[in-house]
Amino acid sequence: MNTNNVPILENVNLDFLNKKAIHSFTPFTLLDYPDKSACILWFAGCNMKCDYCYNPEIVFGKGMFYFSEIISFLKSRRNLLDAVVFSGGECLIHKDIIPFIKLVKSLGFLIKVDTNGSQPKVLEKLIKEQLIDYVALDFKGTKEKFFAITKSDFYSQFISCFELLQNSSIPFEIRTTYHSSLLNPDDIASMQNVLVELGYDKTYFIQNFRNYQNTIAPLPDSQSISEKDIHQNMTKIIFR
Repeated sequence: MNTNNVPILENVNLDFLNKKAIHSFTPFTLLDYPDKSACILWFAGCNMKCDYCYNPEIVFGKGMFYFSEIISFLKSRRNLLDAVVFSGGECLIHKDIIPFIKLVKSLGFLIKVDTNGSQPKVLEKLIKEQLIDYVALDFKGTKEKFFAITKSDFYSQFISCFELLQNSSIPFEIRTTYHSSLLNPDDIASMQNVLVELGYDKTYFIQNFRNYQNTIAPLPDSQSISEKDIHQNMTKIIFR
């Protein structure tokens, strides 16, 4: 492993640089970090197996790039990109994620994390150490349907992550992928109620499932939801 020109960080063990956790990366995007240019790191593996997931090759795949390779790429993009988006899969399940984020942050990039909300302890540490600048938190479904959608039991962890963000100064958004076989308009209204009761007053994004995608489980076509389909009790809801 060549660590030449890697910024020296106090109390950070750089042995992780010779490991692979990133399945692939998108070198440029103007869509994934609000008002910023960014690249996206797609971390392999996920602790949820959502039927509608568009990225089964990432969820079930392995790391293809050494952390050191990504650092070399990012060095070449300093002053060209504003931010780095950590996505997946689920980036926060990787044990080296905190030292890696510290290293990327030391290069001068803003950090956005896309998370399924299953790792509140990791998120809390990132918040306390001021290592992240924006978070997109997935709200997978109602408490009653959460396991059926995700094949996991992380609803309470999602709530904990939400409360951590709500009590921080970090900009964040809540987003839900809508598939009509898994959720219905009443579910969305119920999920809105949960957010309102917890004091959420930011934008709630509803992402309609895109039919004809390669997904983890075979699903019938989804009927898109729109503003007219639900009784909105939030002032800021955007359908994507």
